[in-house]
Amino acid sequence: MSDRADAAKDFLAGAGWPDASITPLPGDASTRRYFRVAQNARHAMLMDQPQYAETPAAPSDATAEQRRALGYNAVARLAGADCARFVSVAQFLRGQGISAPEIYAAAPQDGFVLMEYLDGDLYADFIPRGGDEIELYSAAIEILAKLHAAEAPRILHPEKPLHAYDETALLAEIDLLTEWFFPAGLGRRASDDEIAEHRALWRETLSTVLDDRAVFVHRDYHAQNLIWLPARQGIARVGVIDFQDAVAGSDAYDLVSLLEDARRDVSPELREAMTTHYLGTMGRMGAPVNEERLRAAMAMMAAQRNAKIIGIFARLYKRDGKPRYLDYLPRVWGYLNADLQHPALARLNTWYDRVIPRAARGTPRLEKASA
Repeated sequence: MSDRADAAKDFLAGAGWPDASITPLPGDASTRRYFRVAQNARHAMLMDQPQYAETPAAPSDATAEQRRALGYNAVARLAGADCARFVSVAQFLRGQGISAPEIYAAAPQDGFVLMEYLDGDLYADFIPRGGDEIELYSAAIEILAKLHAAEAPRILHPEKPLHAYDETALLAEIDLLTEWFFPAGLGRRASDDEIAEHRALWRETLSTVLDDRAVFVHRDYHAQNLIWLPARQGIARVGVIDFQDAVAGSDAYDLVSLLEDARRDVSPELREAMTTHYLGTMGRMGAPVNEERLRAAMAMMAAQRNAKIIGIFARLYKRDGKPRYLDYLPRVWGYLNADLQHPALARLNTWYDRVIPRAARGTPRLEKASA
């Protein structure tokens, strides 16, 4: 047995699960690993996040230069190996009546969290089997309305501030496209001038969104991270996972994460129906949203997120040897091409049309690139 496996056994024993069986669960794109644990009639989930495997987010008062010196996670304000942040976000969501997993035990210093196993169906699995897409997406939208009715909390826990999804983080994410997609998809590096112009256009585009009221942003709110729990009531019917990278940012971000899902097709009709449902729900909650502002913010945040995802998936292929992520690129490029048609993105659209040929956007040419 490895040292890490021994440590997990010791953690479980200390948490009151000394004889638990441990079954690996499918992984994600991070260094975290998940296991289903069972003892007698009890079931739970173990998260194993080795400390120092990833750099945690920098302190809220760190300058952009200090964050860059600490690496990508610090710049983009990702949780990295910070299990304590996972616990803090879970507790915040549960305090809002949202079905995040209950935390049974945690040893953040060792990288272990034992939590409730949400025994339901992932949206991504249930909908293809006949789940009511309108009902499930409506419930997911109502969670966002609940979270967006109030401003983002400043502190999730006395030691865990909710970081701002600021210009430094957003620009670091779009830089992934020029850094990783260009060599993978175009067979060349982006020039310094191309990188600088791309960044400047994004800075100009995002400036208006950054002035909006900040709300809690899950940051990866989509069908692979939502679990249908029909025995529960109201917004508690939706289990929410993979929330450790939460930040304070635009109300449009999680909407477009859900409605322009990189891993499954979301029809234009469903996107429109859910946008309308969100506007109506916010109004009924006494927190009306200006529709014109929201739709412009959705186009900008969707384009930003999709540009980031293209870069991340190219990186997962080129750097990490995970070619399965290539399968998602045509869909994500399709979203981005549509997002760029919004008038607020006209100058960026011109840059993309000039620099990245349409024929290179998510075509099989990427698969032939050298690893």
